[in-house]
Amino acid sequence: MQLSPAQLPAHLQKGVKSLYTLLGDEPLLIQEAQDTIRNVARTQGFTERSVHVVSGAHFDWSAVLAAGGSLSLFAEKQILELRIPSGKPGKEGSLALQQLVEQARGNDACLTLVTLPRLDKTTRASAWFAALETGMLLEFAPVLRAALPQWIAQRLATQGQRVAAGEEGQRSLQFFADRVEGNLLAAHQEVQKLALLYAPGELSWVQIEAAVLNVARYDVFKLSEAVLSGQLARVQRMLEGLQAEGEATVLVHFTLSEDIRALKRVKDAMRQGQPLPMALREQRVWGAKESLFARILPRLSETEVAKLLQAAQLVDGIVKGLKQADWPDDPWQALQRLANMVCLVCLTDVHKQGSKRASSAS
Repeated sequence: MQLSPAQLPAHLQKGVKSLYTLLGDEPLLIQEAQDTIRNVARTQGFTERSVHVVSGAHFDWSAVLAAGGSLSLFAEKQILELRIPSGKPGKEGSLALQQLVEQARGNDACLTLVTLPRLDKTTRASAWFAALETGMLLEFAPVLRAALPQWIAQRLATQGQRVAAGEEGQRSLQFFADRVEGNLLAAHQEVQKLALLYAPGELSWVQIEAAVLNVARYDVFKLSEAVLSGQLARVQRMLEGLQAEGEATVLVHFTLSEDIRALKRVKDAMRQGQPLPMALREQRVWGAKESLFARILPRLSETEVAKLLQAAQLVDGIVKGLKQADWPDDPWQALQRLANMVCLVCLTDVHKQGSKRASSAS
């Protein structure tokens, strides 16, 4: 049975169930949910706890089944935690999980808590996952950059703090989000630090700027979405962060150039009379990129696509150590220039006009 994370506190007020599965790639949110379930369970007599982490092909599933089926030696009730970091239990594990679910059904003396990473569509269709779905299933979606300021504001509110009203407060939240993007656990720690440094009440821009460290972590595939959204400032921060983290320039270039090639392929299909939705499906453009492509392509000219393709080819040489006329020799500077070129053609017309005015003024 699906249960949203927001519903968990109200659900637990009615008592804990015998089986919970926590699913997602946000360790902080899963850890907090685990703590909430454990704390309520302890008040209901679940005082003993065993933890099993599935690692390697030779994991002893019999020990898990024995723990789930046996009575506690030191308490009337026990918590059995099973963590599967890979999300792939294997053939033996698949059978064991289905048996574990059967043991958990109606067993009031054992609370089984399973944690998994985000799973693909094929894995979610497996028999073992279907068995887990008969219990309580909580799925934790990543906190995206656009939602991060509000998430920070809510966390501040829980410790009696808030940002200033109006533009200053929004600027503070955006600054905070820029410094912790992609690192939710560190974001949580930075919020907690503010509670240690300052009394409850309103936090000024100066206080937040002085206290919050730059702990952002960037994903090269999130860079793609930022570029296609035309977020110039964010793209620059992400490239600087990826460089500092030691990301391979070849991977960054592949990500940018693959988006350019995909734009070209869909544009060609549209020119041949294929409807945009069909062209996107055939070129395997899905998810967040689908809406971005749908916004960009109708106003993207053939000339602009050709320029981007040529630029991507030149940067490919620079990344591999070749020099190109009128281009920086440094691969990261060349990648920055290529990303900016894609950003500018992906901006809305209003933003383009603002960027042109800013360029003229400078």
